[in-house]
Amino acid sequence: MNRSNQGASRRSITVGSDFLQLDAGDAPAGGLSDWLAGRLRLAMADGSLPVGGRLPATRVLAGELGVSRGVVTEAYQRLREEGHVAGRGRAGTVVVAVPATPPQPLGPPRGTTPGALFAAEPVADVFDALRAAPARIDLSPGLPDLAAFPRTAWLRAERSVLTGLAAADLGYGDPRGALALRTAVVHWLARNRGIRADPGEVLIVSGTAQALGLLAHVLGREGVDEMAVEEPGSLGARQHLNEAGVRTPPVTVDAEGVRVDELRVLGAPAVLLTPAHQFPTGVVLGGRRRRALLDWAKDGGLIVEDDYDAEHRYDRSPVPAVRSMLAERVFYAGSVSKLLAPALRVGWLLAPSRYRDALVDAKRFADLGNAVLPQLVLAALMESGAMERHLRLLRTRHRRRRDAMVQAIAERLPGAVAHGAAAGLHLMVTYAAGPADTDLAAAALARGVKVQPLSWHTQRPGPRGLVMGYAARTPAEIGEGVAILGNLLRGWTGN
Repeated sequence: MNRSNQGASRRSITVGSDFLQLDAGDAPAGGLSDWLAGRLRLAMADGSLPVGGRLPATRVLAGELGVSRGVVTEAYQRLREEGHVAGRGRAGTVVVAVPATPPQPLGPPRGTTPGALFAAEPVADVFDALRAAPARIDLSPGLPDLAAFPRTAWLRAERSVLTGLAAADLGYGDPRGALALRTAVVHWLARNRGIRADPGEVLIVSGTAQALGLLAHVLGREGVDEMAVEEPGSLGARQHLNEAGVRTPPVTVDAEGVRVDELRVLGAPAVLLTPAHQFPTGVVLGGRRRRALLDWAKDGGLIVEDDYDAEHRYDRSPVPAVRSMLAERVFYAGSVSKLLAPALRVGWLLAPSRYRDALVDAKRFADLGNAVLPQLVLAALMESGAMERHLRLLRTRHRRRRDAMVQAIAERLPGAVAHGAAAGLHLMVTYAAGPADTDLAAAALARGVKVQPLSWHTQRPGPRGLVMGYAARTPAEIGEGVAILGNLLRGWTGN
């Protein structure tokens, strides 16, 4: 064997890194950077890479793995953007924060087996049970990219807030919320949603779930015990309203949004809508329907606008909030759950003037107001421009993952149609032939892929389908998860 062949043979045998026992041969095709970033996150989470631990130089690790330096550089950059690592000059790239690991459940929650989860009508804790069910590839809708939480920016804002905090600021706060955050929310909504408001109009709440509960309480005192909801529409929102004693009759959603003519016939005094990006169809409320909806509201109807993920758009122009057109008939609810993390439990509610005092009273007696320190930190993030920078990062990342899911559905899911790809964090997928969507979701979970059946989000018989999130998974994971779903469908249909 000549020397060049000997060298080639030796390289083929020794490619791989002693560092974390990494082997690029384990990576899926086309997903080297995703794979490497994922392996490094796992190492941080399990303690193999503790805070202060140093990563190899990009040139060194690329050489050991036999990949281009760009692959390693991109993986490191993702970890920097997520706040897990930082450059330390001659010290190299150092771990500064480890990813949070989800707590392990104390025992198996009710309905964690695929059959039990999907066999009957969803019960009150169905989402808790689904979250706790183990899965290798979680494509649940509504799950943001938690690994992208801007830890470095948050810590910087937290240090700044604590440095300037007066002792009096540590007492009980205003039940409406910290003035700094209410002001920041006003500025955010003006910049991003076309809403003009005053800080006095903003009520800080613990997410949209609490907003619905407070509304049910206040409106219920005025005899409003019925609120129409979209069909299909969010099971979670429906559950919260039903728990508060509010009936939720369905109103059809078609390609233009909610059917206002049907809403008039129904006679409900209020309606809950997701007009900027309807859940789960992804439809935008069209101009003609908006005008009809505003006419309905002027005739006495109340609109609850859930603006749950309007910032996440990719292929369409921004859509103004309905609140910006008729403030005195519209309750507007938003949160940072899809932009930062659900764990923060921070949202806001803007209400018509006649309901504001009653809502503040309801909030006061519910919990005396949200925790003040996280409000002040969030206000600093919003006012500094860090939130806009984070949103730009997410849009780029989510678009790439959305594209991967659209392509995988086209290639791997026989006869399936994807809906709502222009914005949001999820797709609705319908299919004509095959099993009930609950059976398909159960079979997928048994094979390590977590999705939600479309029928969970309907009150009437409708098309079979799935609701699948893409924000929290890499393109490689998305492709693999959709391929598993495709194999299951082909097994049922024989195609």
